[in-house]
Amino acid sequence: MPYPRSALRRLLAVTSACVLSGTVVLALAPVAGAEPSTPVAYPSGATATRYSGLAFDACTAPPLSTVQAWNASPYRALGVYVSGVNRTCAQPQLTAAWVASVSKLKWRLIPIHKGLQPPCGARPTDAKISTSPATARSQGTAAAQQAVTAAKALGMLPGSALYNDIEHYSQTDSVCRTAVLTYVSAWTKELHRIGYVSGVYMNLNLGAKQLADVYTSTTYARPDALWIARYDGVDSLKGWAGIADSKWAVHQRAKQYRGSHDETYGGVTLNIDNDRLDAPVATVAHPYKVTSTTPLNARTGPSTSYPVSGTHAPGSLVKVVCQAPGSKVGTTSVWDKLSNGSYVSDHYVSTPSGTGYSAPLPRCTYPYQVTASGGLTERSGPGSGYTAVGTSPNGALAWVTCQRAGSTVGGTKVWDRLDNGHYVSDYYVATPSSTSYSKPVPRC
Repeated sequence: MPYPRSALRRLLAVTSACVLSGTVVLALAPVAGAEPSTPVAYPSGATATRYSGLAFDACTAPPLSTVQAWNASPYRALGVYVSGVNRTCAQPQLTAAWVASVSKLKWRLIPIHKGLQPPCGARPTDAKISTSPATARSQGTAAAQQAVTAAKALGMLPGSALYNDIEHYSQTDSVCRTAVLTYVSAWTKELHRIGYVSGVYMNLNLGAKQLADVYTSTTYARPDALWIARYDGVDSLKGWAGIADSKWAVHQRAKQYRGSHDETYGGVTLNIDNDRLDAPVATVAHPYKVTSTTPLNARTGPSTSYPVSGTHAPGSLVKVVCQAPGSKVGTTSVWDKLSNGSYVSDHYVSTPSGTGYSAPLPRCTYPYQVTASGGLTERSGPGSGYTAVGTSPNGALAWVTCQRAGSTVGGTKVWDRLDNGHYVSDYYVATPSSTSYSKPVPRC
């Protein structure tokens, strides 16, 4: 009886790896479409954005004037509660206009969904996750849909990371544990289906360790990023008790290290929690003006060799979501990806830099989880014959910038270029296609 393709893929996964001291190191890869690594279906206008540095979150999104005053602070990212039945505080400031204005000030936003809570924890008055696995699964799916609807209404685009706030719960109640993990798994799978990145917030000792315990389980889909609460005053993203540093290892971690307290900057006082991030956050579009004197061609990729997909009139506004390298036009090789998925040369757009990349625009990246159980070798070029220059652990995010052909691995010639310049075989990355290129990732 012939093997199904999924079984063959597991059996034939024989070359991620590197040659060390003459010994070939093999890594078996699970099917990309199965738990724990499920593919993200990014739409054409999507990109991921990440932030590394200090952040804070407050129960209520502060007024724009407060954010302006807090430009004097060390923080440049802000957690906001976008949705959820158990969201505690009203959000009169949290509108699409507020998001646009705060983003223009070069702040990153961390969208939080505070929905159903564990049946054996959180506040007694909170609406709870069902102890029925089937119901918990449907509740997790519904939570993802609710969060995406709220995020879209605020201008947070596909590719954004949305964080599900799961408060503390009993670690000895197995029925409760199954309910929470089932709910979170369904949340992740649905976000991936829609084209968003999955994040989860949990107490380090009363939740996060259980999530780490099923990191490689084929029963649950693994979230892309983990945000822990541990009020020890230490802002390190490593050395978390019960969670190995190899888990959620590549720009996938955040820590809330100090709870509710007052801080004052620019003469304005806020009650906040302190956070340290190296993790994906919200993606927004930034408006800029077309500076060409003739209609500006938009193309299907970041080069003049790609087909023209439309034009933009001189002086019109375009919504830029990220920037990518491409063919040189005028003084720059930077191309701007628009919210409709097309690209225009940055030479004809009013971004701050005329020769390079412009803050606060992120680089265009598409993170997918690494599926190789033993870790994935990063190479200096698109082939197994190139020098090994690093390793991505199992479950790490491969921050893919483009794809190109290389040596065949496990039935595919596609190699993914990461944002650090290294290459990995696409066979060991949970992209939508296991044999060919995956949209909307451009060719290198």
